Amino acid sequence: MDFLNPRALRWKIAALAATACCAVAAVVGFLVHDATRERGLRVGTDRTLTRLIAAEREYDRTGRAPADIDVRSRGELPEPLARDLAGFAERPGTDQPDVGGYATWYDADPPNWFWMWGAVEVDDDRFLVVRDDMSTEVRSLQLLDRSIVKSVLAALLFVVPLAALATEPINRRLRHGARTARRIADGDLDARIGTAGRARDEVTEMAAAVDDMAAALQRRLDDERRFTADVAHELRTPLMGLVTAAGLLPEEDEATGLVRDRLRALSAMVEDLLEISRLDAGAERARLDPVPLGELVADVVRRTGTDTRVTVADAEVVETDPRRVERIVVNLVTNAHRHGGAPVEVTVARGRITVRDHGSGFPPDLLERGPQRFRTGAGERGRGHGLGLTVAQGQAEVLGARLTFANAPDGGAVATLDLAPRPA
Repeated sequence: MDFLNPRALRWKIAALAATACCAVAAVVGFLVHDATRERGLRVGTDRTLTRLIAAEREYDRTGRAPADIDVRSRGELPEPLARDLAGFAERPGTDQPDVGGYATWYDADPPNWFWMWGAVEVDDDRFLVVRDDMSTEVRSLQLLDRSIVKSVLAALLFVVPLAALATEPINRRLRHGARTARRIADGDLDARIGTAGRARDEVTEMAAAVDDMAAALQRRLDDERRFTADVAHELRTPLMGLVTAAGLLPEEDEATGLVRDRLRALSAMVEDLLEISRLDAGAERARLDPVPLGELVADVVRRTGTDTRVTVADAEVVETDPRRVERIVVNLVTNAHRHGGAPVEVTVARGRITVRDHGSGFPPDLLERGPQRFRTGAGERGRGHGLGLTVAQGQAEVLGARLTFANAPDGGAVATLDLAPRPA
């Protein structure tokens, strides 16, 4: 299902939106986290210094420290506090209280140890030491981080589906364009993407360009078809005159045989051109009748007058147009004898007809692109005007059958006409 395809455009855009959302949230979250942490440290430092200053004043007044304040020697101080106080001792003293003489240290050992220490020297080698619990600030910071993460996840739950839904109109237009392009590639030259709504964006420009290309292609192909049909019709009259004149030539003459042979080839090519013109114009319609396929193919091959082996195995009675099946089989058998190698074998099994020769096989270009007019493929497959397989392909399409071309593993070309193809 296209909706669940992770490589679909909607999910790429949704992933881009989610990435952008996470990036913004990460930056904002980092800034908020850092600012909140710094604010918590300032609050803790101010609280510790306030307690320390009050304790120092009481000590100066009474000679005793408050009950919640420790009095320690320098050796009993934590190393960071002792280092900071030693630095203060080296500075010139003043008669005025100076907060710079107070040392603080944030002692953090996650997950459960968060203290703000403060110390000030009151006597020689006697220090007032305050230790203030910072767990409340840390828990507040952790709750803030969790809230940011939850908010980001909630935003993603909203942003990702919204981005996927927001791209649906674009996806729908692109899918419509792709389906139309495939219809054009399959031969429906009247198909157009069109412009839906008032959107004037890159998709609209692409749709207009594809429609213009399809219209130009249709005009060119119509001109070529008309030209082909006109040329074939114009050739038909003088060709009939030539055939009539050739009938008056002496019978026992080598030149007469050569002229008549070339006239037959030219007449066959003109008839093929006319048939292709009718197929291109969509004027051909199949007339379906119940046909014993094995008997029909055996009779058609016999009437070609070629040395072709026919094998009928479990053939069916199929609903088809016998005239068109005959045309296809004659063209395939003639092509196998003309361009392939003996022996030529025709196999009928159920609703499938297989024609195989033992020559050099179909050229790669034909296997890749199918039959093309006035192209016989590789030179080793002989010479001809290349219309036989094109006519066979067109007649198969009129029948709703599938005509495929392949090369046998042990050599030779294989053409298969399936009169009852399974739906793709």
